[in-house]
Amino acid sequence: MRYLPLTTDDRSAMLATIGAASIDDLFVDVPQAARLDGPIHGLPGHASELAVERHLTALARKNTVAGEVPFFLGCGAYRHHVPASVDHLIQRGEFLTAYTPYQPEIAQGTLQMLFEFQTQVARLLGTDVANASMYDGSTACWEAITMARRVTRKAKAIVSSGLHPHYVSVANTMAKFTGDVLETAAPALTAEPDTADLIARIDDDTSCVVVQYPDILGRIGDLSELAAACQAKKALLIAVVTEPVALGAIRSPGEMGADIVVGEGQSLGVGLQFGGPYVGLFGCKEKYVRQMPGRLCGQTQDAEGKRGFVLTLSTREQHIRREKATSNICTNSGLCALAFSIHMTLLGEKGLRGLAQANHLAASAAADRLTQVAGVELVTPTFFNEFTLKLSKEARPVVRTLADRGILAGVSLGRLYPGADALQNGLVVAVTETATADDVEALAGALEAVLA
Repeated sequence: MRYLPLTTDDRSAMLATIGAASIDDLFVDVPQAARLDGPIHGLPGHASELAVERHLTALARKNTVAGEVPFFLGCGAYRHHVPASVDHLIQRGEFLTAYTPYQPEIAQGTLQMLFEFQTQVARLLGTDVANASMYDGSTACWEAITMARRVTRKAKAIVSSGLHPHYVSVANTMAKFTGDVLETAAPALTAEPDTADLIARIDDDTSCVVVQYPDILGRIGDLSELAAACQAKKALLIAVVTEPVALGAIRSPGEMGADIVVGEGQSLGVGLQFGGPYVGLFGCKEKYVRQMPGRLCGQTQDAEGKRGFVLTLSTREQHIRREKATSNICTNSGLCALAFSIHMTLLGEKGLRGLAQANHLAASAAADRLTQVAGVELVTPTFFNEFTLKLSKEARPVVRTLADRGILAGVSLGRLYPGADALQNGLVVAVTETATADDVEALAGALEAVLA
């Protein structure tokens, strides 16, 4: 793409056309306190390329690199090994430079990739159909809640206490503008998820019940009874999967009757990347497909009988009238979706099951070792690769101390739920195939020292 900079006259003409005296007039709606007035603290105003490189390298060294220390962080973003071939393939020019397919039938390679991505996601989630390229798991979760309102014409969503609090926060933010009512709660340090409580709260006004699977504490519940209870009240069951590798080892939510299954695809093919960009997953039962947000690619034949791909459904504002759109999603996470799809293809069904088994075995061994430490209690006896420990001390300062010793021990529940006193000693530990026995032993030894 060519870069054509504006001249001073160009800018003046544009500002005059819209009646603005200066560029600053374009930002009058931004509160003064939120505006940057002066240089960025810690960064020089002007320097040579070499000086900037040195300075930024020094800043980067202040970070603790995930691959260089024992790493047990999870809660929605997981460190997995990504084969070098994934990064190599997504950097091919035809993929790396491709943008959202506004002229889709020309971009047959992009459409085929999205079609295969959808196929993999639908099989993984256990749904009839899946769309392509939601932003991430949290926004996909919100899209599912609004989709449930369109389907049921009801606006009360019951949110499980086991749903990631950041996902709840995103949904609450969006609900301010739509009128949806969200019933939420913080989790309790119990072995079982809150399935019975959710069933008891479903009524005729409920549009959907939202659960995470496995949930924020790592618990794995059977969704079948909950799905039946939703169906009896004409509500939808939405299942959120933040760790898709788990579905290589446990039943998919779709198999247990979930109407909509959404998730975060970062674990497969996409690195941690400081929190993004990631890729959202979205699948549902076929009877709800016309209320699905985003777009759906289909397979067809041209006039000569050759296989081809088309945008079958695209209910976005860019393609249909605004009042008819199911979503205002305006771009995609296409490159992340491609990375997900390549990694899934390299693994295959057998490889995914093997990866899942390796994760579970590593996590089980870690849980066994860590619960031998005095002052450590396992809260969640059944889990996939993430479990919750209850420490004899508040977990947040323990995590800080271990980080200072070069061990990233997990996510403290006090950080996720700062106002919940009953959760302050909770620590969520994630163990993937990247954690070694030495890493686990280092964590156990450090915990013994800190909790003594």
